[in-house]
Amino acid sequence: MAEAGSKEITQLLLELSNGNRAAVDALLPLIYDELRSLAANYLRRERPDHTLQPTALVHEAYLRMIDQTRANWQNRAHFFGVSAQMMRRILVDHARAHNAGKRGADFQKLSLEDNIDKAVERSSELIALDEALTDLAEIDEQKARIVELRYFGGLSAEETAEVLGVAAVTVKRHWRMARAWLYGRMKGD
Repeated sequence: MAEAGSKEITQLLLELSNGNRAAVDALLPLIYDELRSLAANYLRRERPDHTLQPTALVHEAYLRMIDQTRANWQNRAHFFGVSAQMMRRILVDHARAHNAGKRGADFQKLSLEDNIDKAVERSSELIALDEALTDLAEIDEQKARIVELRYFGGLSAEETAEVLGVAAVTVKRHWRMARAWLYGRMKGD
């Protein structure tokens, strides 16, 4: 995104933080494509029969974020970082609901096919990853944010570095350490 566009987004977010609700209408066209790309990256890792589409995920996350009355948006990077977190929360909530349905809440007689088994397995893996990521955030918030932006958001190391305001080499180093920590945590579960 161009420097001018980034500054305009930051200015609109600051206006929104100061109570200017008209900034919402000006903000959405500037960030929509980037949010949709973020949502598409998240959904690429989801089960094949997932009911959410990128557009619906963007809309749900955007409405939740904009409706926050206490949000104090600092800049574009802060907004997209929170966007990634919000999308992750929405997907985890959907995975939990999906698993609850598979345990009998919405009982249906289904034939046993590989796709059904894989869908349940992916939902369970997402929940386990979310729990491990929450544990990592308690130990090292930055590493958890890097995982969130790289894995869920599909951002490159350079894009993640821009969002977090750190060097790309730092992102790469923390990414390796965080992946190893998460792998060990999930293998232990």
